[in-house]
Amino acid sequence: MQALNETVAGRLEEVARLLEEQGANPFRVRAYRNGAATLRQLERPVSELLGSGGLEALEALPAIGESLARAIRTLVEHGRLPQLDRLRGEADPVALLGTVPGIGSRMAQRLHDELHLESLEELEAAAHDGRLAAVPGIGDKRLTAVRDHLAQRLQRVRRPPQEPAVRPGDDPEVAEILDVDAEYRRRAAGGELPLIAPRRFNPEGRAWLPVLHATRGERHYTALFSNTRRAHELGTTGDWVVIYLDGERGERQWTVITSTRGALAGRRIVRGREDECRRHYREC
Repeated sequence: MQALNETVAGRLEEVARLLEEQGANPFRVRAYRNGAATLRQLERPVSELLGSGGLEALEALPAIGESLARAIRTLVEHGRLPQLDRLRGEADPVALLGTVPGIGSRMAQRLHDELHLESLEELEAAAHDGRLAAVPGIGDKRLTAVRDHLAQRLQRVRRPPQEPAVRPGDDPEVAEILDVDAEYRRRAAGGELPLIAPRRFNPEGRAWLPVLHATRGERHYTALFSNTRRAHELGTTGDWVVIYLDGERGERQWTVITSTRGALAGRRIVRGREDECRRHYREC
C-alpha cells in the first residue's frame, strides 16, 4: 500500500463523510467513496500515474471521472483541497490567493478586498480581463507570471490577453444561480440546514454557518454565507452568498449579493454578471 495513495484516499473519504453529514446528493457521496477505494487498490503511487499520463490516466481508472481526477491532482500537487477546507469550515480565500507565485500575503489581501477575488478561477479571469493589470504593483512581468502559473495549475491553454478566461456560454444561467441562492436563504432562515463552525472569525468555535448542497440537473452546487473579513467589516455575512459549482471543468464559484445601486437596487444579483441579471429581471 502506498502511503500517498492512502493519504489521498483518506481525504476523499473525509469529503464523502462531510457531504453526507451536510445532506448532499447520495450519488455524489458514493462517487468520492468509490474513488477512495480505487486509489487504495492501485499498485503504484498515484503521483507516478499523474506524472506519466496526467488527468487522462486518472480518468481511465474505475470510478474516477473528470471532476474527481482534478481533486486528486490538487491533493497530490498541493497537499490540500479547497473543497475539503470549505466543508470543514476552514476556507481562507486570502491564503489561497497567496499561494500563487508573485502574489504575496499583502497583495492577496488587497486583491480580495478591492477586486473581491475568492478563488484561483476568479484571479485567472482578472488576469485576463484587465482588472489585475490595473492594480498598482502588478507590472507586466508579474502579470505574465501569474497567468502562466494559473494556466499550468488549472490546466488551461494560454490565451491572448483580450480573450476571457471563461466564456459566458460556459456558465449556468444567472436564473439558476439565483434560484440556488433563493433556496439557500429560504432554508437557512427556516433553520432547515446543517450548521458548520468556520475556523476564521469565529474564536468561540460556534457552529453558525448554514451549508446547502443542491443539484440542478447534473450540476452540484454548494452554498454558504460569505465568511470573509470584508463581509464581516460591512456586516453582510447574512446577505452575501457564495455559490460553488463542482463540475467537469473543475470547481467554480459566484457571489450573490443584494444590489444597492442603480436599476438593480434591492435585487439579488450575481456579482460580475450584472448585465445578465438586468436581462433576467426584464424578462421575468
